[in-house]
Amino acid sequence: MFTGLSAFPLTPLVDDAVDETAYAGLVERLAATEVDSITALGSTGSYAYLSPEERSRVARLAVAHAGATPVHVGVGALRTSHVLDNVRSAEAAGASGVLLAPMTYQPLTDDDVFELFAAVAGATQLPIIVYDNPGTTHFAFTTELYGRIAQLPGIASVKIPALPDDAAAAADRMARIRAVLPEHVTVGISGDAFAAAGLAAGCDAWYSVIAGTLPQTALRILRAARSGDPGAGIRESEALHPLWRLFSAMGGSLRVVAAIAEHLGLVRPGSLPLPILGLTEAQRAEVARVADDLGLVG
Repeated sequence: MFTGLSAFPLTPLVDDAVDETAYAGLVERLAATEVDSITALGSTGSYAYLSPEERSRVARLAVAHAGATPVHVGVGALRTSHVLDNVRSAEAAGASGVLLAPMTYQPLTDDDVFELFAAVAGATQLPIIVYDNPGTTHFAFTTELYGRIAQLPGIASVKIPALPDDAAAAADRMARIRAVLPEHVTVGISGDAFAAAGLAAGCDAWYSVIAGTLPQTALRILRAARSGDPGAGIRESEALHPLWRLFSAMGGSLRVVAAIAEHLGLVRPGSLPLPILGLTEAQRAEVARVADDLGLVG
């Protein structure tokens, strides 16, 4: 449940409300492609922009339409009490696990973040994924903090940012992370452009943005990475260089993936929560061209 490919779908909006029909369709599509898990309300799912009621409803929709596929639910919020409310909503929805990012406005200390995870670990029996995403949360975990948190009950996985480009440096980084984690805690990679390298370095899971909209594309990379040929996954990923270039040039993955989902007719135009306007018409045209050139259909 905390290995393999975890797909992070968009939470599409229309007229400033969650488009429940489109969201259910995204989740059903993922379940049909047999991803290993679905993570609702991750950063790609715009969790930080949704009300508690919207988040509760999205969690229920995800579980209801995922079939037998395990669903993890993002529960991050600015206040610990709000996080715990989100945990209870995830439990009520039937989630298989929770994804916790230490959201912040004021800078957080390591002790602040440890106590947040301790509060959640003490309040739920659901497994917990530690979500290290400094690009959005503005908090960077240390290796030592991974180790402290991993000793808490219920910690199942740690989602790490991209590893170094150099294979030897990536292997060293993985070794240092593994050294502080109990054996049962898996390590998952994020940052899709660098995921193949992370899998080659020994990551157990890929927590993937593109898998939420392009599951077959992500599965090809994962299967190649696990084929026994260390370079196969990296070659599959390198073939998507035009897509990774768009991520870098257009302010990250969210806007690009939303534009692809809109281009494929999976969600309606203007699917992101305001004030995020999405891409310009010219940028959308470029994304559509790249998607078509790469044959990105699922």
